[in-house]
Formats: sequence, C-alpha cells, structure tokens
Amino acid sequence: NLYTIVYTKYASQRFLTFNSETDSESKMGEGDQPIVKPLVDFSATKVENDENETVEELESTAQFEPVVQLEEIDVKTHEEDEETLYKMRAKLFVFGETLLNKGSGNKTWNERGIGDIKFLKHKEQGKVRLLMRQEKTMKIIANHFADPRINLIPNAGSDRSWVWTAFDFVDGNLVETVFAIRFGSEENAKAFKETFDSVKDDMKQFLEVEEAAAAEDEATDEAARALESLKVETKEDKEEDKQEEK
Repeated sequence: NLYTIVYTKYASQRFLTFNSETDSESKMGEGDQPIVKPLVDFSATKVENDENETVEELESTAQFEPVVQLEEIDVKTHEEDEETLYKMRAKLFVFGETLLNKGSGNKTWNERGIGDIKFLKHKEQGKVRLLMRQEKTMKIIANHFADPRINLIPNAGSDRSWVWTAFDFVDGNLVETVFAIRFGSEENAKAFKETFDSVKDDMKQFLEVEEAAAAEDEATDEAARALESLKVETKEDKEEDKQEEK
C-alpha cells in the first residue's frame, strides 16, 4: 500500500509544516490563518521496497482447467420438423384464476407473457398448431392445434385484440382455456385473423381426410373380425360329425 510505505518511512518526521518564515506559531499574528501543505509530494513518490528497488506490478498468467468437462447438448424443440407459416410479436392474456385466489371461482384477465406467436405446420403430417413462447425465457405459454371450430372474437374496445377459446396443451394436459391476444397495430391484428382463418381451412380438409381414413380402417377391421367368426369345416371336422351321428 502506497500510504503505508510512505507513513513507515516518514513516521519520525512531521507530516505538516507552516508556510511561513519560521516554524514557530508564536510569530503568527492574530487572525492569520496557517497555510498547510504536505511534507511529502505523493504524486512524485515512487513505491520502493526495503532495498530501495522499484516494485513492479506483475500480472498473473495462471490458467485453471475446469474439474468437470461439460459436453454440448443438442436441445430439440420439435420445431425443426415444422414450417413457420406466420410469426408476430404480441402480448398474451388468459382468463382464469390466479395462484392467490385459486379455487375461489374468481376469474380475471391475467397477462401470461410477451413473445412471438406462430402458426407451425408439420412437414410430414400436415397438422397446423398455434405456438407462443415467452421472450427471453422461451417458456411455452400457448400451444394448441388450429381447430376449425375456433372462432376469433374482437375484443371490446380494441381493434388490435382478439379473444378465442381452445384446448391448450401448454402444461402437458388438455385444458380448455380462454385466450386474448393484443398486437402493436391494427394491421398486425388483421394479418393474424387472416392467417388463422386460412390455417383453419387447411386443418378442416386435413381432418376430413383423416376421418375418412379412420372410417375405412374401422370398416376393414370389422370385416376381418367377421371373417374370423366364420367356421371353416375341414375333412376331419366332417368325419367327426359323421361319427357323432352314428
């Protein structure tokens, strides 16, 4: 420490002196104010060790290897297999109970998060879903299929907001949830409505084809079960029947 070294070196000397012809206070007149100055000019003092050698500051170049080597893990979000049809930043709300009044039946509009709301289409299956993640944390705050039965309702008093009900799968369980979305402009809100209507039409056609295929599979299974129930007589069965008649 600079001050410690200087203090040790000059401990036996006076630290302050009067700026006058003599060091005696008796010659000072009444009303005179002493002008004090440091005996040592710290700006010109160099840090020296006991052998009057200049101490050089050394920078540490030591390197420490981590005890545990962590391998990079490729995290999949399942969005790699989907095509992004729409993406826009918005604020999401849900109508329900809060943690404080859970079970009381009191429902209010609560903000769920801000982020990009997307429509994603699976590249192989063709299904379209709505997905929204909270920005920064990337937590999923909305996740449901674009069901053709969903209707967007304009939010009262706002031309930038829509309300709808869907079976949300954000927590791993299907929960009927009332959503409200608010965009930054009226144009963005209209674009969301147009895209939603378009993907609903695609999902309607997809579900019709899927239902037809399921009905065909069910008819095939029924026919197979009917064939299995038929009894096919063999020569041995006929001989056994003849012996029983005798």
